Amino acid sequence: MHWRKFNGDRIKLPIKAAVEEAIKRENALGNRLKVCIGTDSQVKGKLTEYATVIVFLREQRGGFMFIHNDKTLQKMSIKERMLAEVAKSIEIAYQLCDLLDQYNVDLEVHADINTNPQFKSNSALAEAMGYILSMGFAFKAKPEAFASSSCANKVV
Repeated sequence: MHWRKFNGDRIKLPIKAAVEEAIKRENALGNRLKVCIGTDSQVKGKLTEYATVIVFLREQRGGFMFIHNDKTLQKMSIKERMLAEVAKSIEIAYQLCDLLDQYNVDLEVHADINTNPQFKSNSALAEAMGYILSMGFAFKAKPEAFASSSCANKVV
């Protein structure tokens, strides 16, 4: 899995080590962090492109993010695609949760799913929320799910 920073610099360390390094650096600077993980996707012809982001929020001091992109040719319904996004976010959250607990960093998993039933993505809301909450993670959906609907959306 290849990760990069927003400026395009490739992250050479395994993601867990890179996150720990970032946490230590920010703690040394006196910044309190919160981490939000989200995934967005776009269908482009037969290809579905995904972007998963780890957003580090500094309390009252902005933030930064790590980005991973991947693609699939698998054809799927909107509901399947929304749940695939959530699964990608949960996979990363699960890899990092012990580390974040160790450093007392709050974690949220953001789903790019609309809470308004008039939108197609809403069909996956109950399952996505159940999946995330059953894994023990804090859950946010649109409009509060900025990690997926804003940050990941910009880099997919």
